[in-house]
Order: sequence, then C-alpha cells, then structure tokens
Amino acid sequence: MGSSPVVSTSKWLLVEFRFVEQLRLAGFVEESIVDGPGVRFVIFVQGCPHRCVGCHNPRTLDFNGGKLVSVDYLFDLISKNPLLDGVTFSGGEPFWQSAPCCCLTKKIHRIGLSVMVYTGYIFEDLLTDGKDSSPERLGFIKNVDILVDGPFKIREKSLDLKFKGSRNQRIIDVRRSLDKRETIVVG
Repeated sequence: MGSSPVVSTSKWLLVEFRFVEQLRLAGFVEESIVDGPGVRFVIFVQGCPHRCVGCHNPRTLDFNGGKLVSVDYLFDLISKNPLLDGVTFSGGEPFWQSAPCCCLTKKIHRIGLSVMVYTGYIFEDLLTDGKDSSPERLGFIKNVDILVDGPFKIREKSLDLKFKGSRNQRIIDVRRSLDKRETIVVG
C-alpha cells in the first residue's frame, strides 16, 4: 500500500521515499445515517483494549485483525462524495491509532466535514498526561468535533439513546470544551 521509490532516467539517480500513513481497519461504510448527525462516512478501526461486555462490534477487538488501508485512499473516497456531512470513527478504539487518525481528520476538516469519534476512554483522561495519553492522542482529540466517550456498559444499555449505546456514555462538543477548558456535554 506504500508508494514505490521514483527513479529518474537521467544520468542522475533520484530516489524519493514517501511515508504513507495507514490505518488498520475492520472496514468502513461509505454512507450512514445512524452513526452521527447527517450523512456520514464511517471508519471502523481494528483493535480495542476495552473488551466491553456486549460490544456492538466484537470483530473489531483483535489488534492483528482487519487490513491496512492508507489514509490517502480513505480521504480520496471521502472527498469524492458530495452527500457527506462528516466522518465518524468507530471501532475498535480509534485512540489506539491516533497518529493516522489525526492525519486523516486534518484532511477531513480542510474540506469542511465534521469529525465524530466513539471511544471507550473518558474525555478528561485523553487530555491528561496519564498512562493512556500521548502527544499523538492530544493531536487527534484537538481535531475531533463530537466525541462519544466512555465504555459501553451492558447494564446501562438503552435503545432510546441517540448516537450512544449506554447511559454512562456522553456526547461531548470537543471544540467548545477545549475553548472553555471544561467538558461541554451535549447529549
């Protein structure tokens, strides 16, 4: 999935190496109306440490499963669809692939689409320097518009909830939260 070195035919040899960001994915859905507001491209990342009982996407748990897909390929698909309102990252756990997710979210914002992320982590924990945080994760969270945080809890499951699976989960306006330096829960 990477690019090949480019070699010139002149008497000088030019070799160019290009690093290609890749995501390990379980799959994607090109148009969804159930994974966030509006019409959304949904990316299901592969690999999750949370192991929630009753997980909605159990095939995404294995870190070695799925397939590698380039960020550029995904962005090409996203950018060609004029019907999209945004992109949703689900899982698996997107914050275990923060660097390529961050790269893709920056591109998504450049074309005016929103970014929504589902995570088993708690928003405030993603912002700290604790064991589950990193500069890449902080970069990723800064490029998220809407975050659904918290692990899925089967005892708090409800089919009446919009865009979340259990009552403990929160829908957070990340941009406003970062601006105000307090968590802004919108659902």
